[in-house]
Amino acid sequence: MSEIKDSVALQRLQSLFDDGSFSEIDAFAKSADGDVEVVAGFGTINDCAAYAFSQDITVNGGAVSVAQCAKIKKIYDLAAKTGCPVIGIYDSNGVKLQEGFEVLNAYGELVKASSSMSGVCLQISVIAGACLGTSALIANMADVVVAVKDAEFYVSTPADITAEDSAKEGTVDVLCDDYNNAVEAVKNIVSLLPSNNLDTVPFFDFENPQTVANQGDDAMSVISSVADLSSVVEIKSEYASSNCKTALATVAGSTVGFIAFEGNALCPSCMYKAEAMVKLCDAYSVPIITIANANGIIKEKENQTLTALTKLTSAYASATSPKICVITENVVGAAYITLAGKGANADLTFAWDCSTASPLDPDSAVAFLFNKRLADGEDREVLKSEYKETIASPFTAAACGAVDDIFAPGDTRAKIISALDILAGKRENTLPRKHSVK
Repeated sequence: MSEIKDSVALQRLQSLFDDGSFSEIDAFAKSADGDVEVVAGFGTINDCAAYAFSQDITVNGGAVSVAQCAKIKKIYDLAAKTGCPVIGIYDSNGVKLQEGFEVLNAYGELVKASSSMSGVCLQISVIAGACLGTSALIANMADVVVAVKDAEFYVSTPADITAEDSAKEGTVDVLCDDYNNAVEAVKNIVSLLPSNNLDTVPFFDFENPQTVANQGDDAMSVISSVADLSSVVEIKSEYASSNCKTALATVAGSTVGFIAFEGNALCPSCMYKAEAMVKLCDAYSVPIITIANANGIIKEKENQTLTALTKLTSAYASATSPKICVITENVVGAAYITLAGKGANADLTFAWDCSTASPLDPDSAVAFLFNKRLADGEDREVLKSEYKETIASPFTAAACGAVDDIFAPGDTRAKIISALDILAGKRENTLPRKHSVK
């Protein structure tokens, strides 16, 4: 018993939960050949009730056994009954091979439990050490994956892939320097997101940001000018970072999800990143704020791009949480339909007064529409300005109802707060179905 109480696994759980709130479950459970390789229990995290388990690397190398799976399965069963989040801390060298297909069957029970909870109760995985094989599969099924930089996270063994590599590929959502930073990240996420899909979005005291949005700002600057001071938690910061930023934050004290684009053509990676954020927010009815600034779709990787664009468009169109879009600089072609089109997704579409929205990029549009005038010697840049001020103007889009309001960049936060207030009571019924196919 003293070995369990002194274990790294227990210490990790105690540091995760509020002081003195952690209660262990099945503390005296034994497998056939000794102690069970996991510590599990419940308590509060920033006053939010939660369940958690931590694989114990000091017991048989944390090897996943039938007894370990049974202990974790009990956590999932209790969480499903109470609507509480589940946090899994992974640190194991793999499966206990001596138990053969019996442990594989037990693994399957965990996969089923995690899948059943997906989008119902919040799940967060913490990759604290080695997370290999099927453990990596189960960990990656969580809503949010937090990892320590030097951890190992891969399915096919042996491999030399680190958590840092996984973050660059989008598998890890939040990458941390050490376990203490990972704990702080988990606490922030648990506080920001509802515990389950029937719970309401949390509300906090807040301070106004210290900056306002300006023309030419990058995506994160726009997010920071809208979100409450010090509330932004970036998600998948290492993945497709040059094209898209995703973050959880609060606006006027209420949790929202941001998806902001940097003005480049949409690539498959940034579309997958945005899709994941849409699905996370929609599962827990968190409002989605899209900062639309995208110069169309990339022309390479045609099939991969089409698949990613289809998935992103479907995610936006089927999401029923409040959706607000702000066209900041330039949105072109299919990017407009997917990100800002009211028919496809947005409840309210706004635009900066300096923005443009065009079915084609301005250069191509000028060549197509003003071909004769170009041939007659008119200046291309003058014609491009004319095109942006007429056909591609946000006022032209607003005239046909495609844009709901146009304002200066500095008014963005106030306009979004007003929109969130009016959409707070949104109720949308969809056609009965199991799920979309694409």
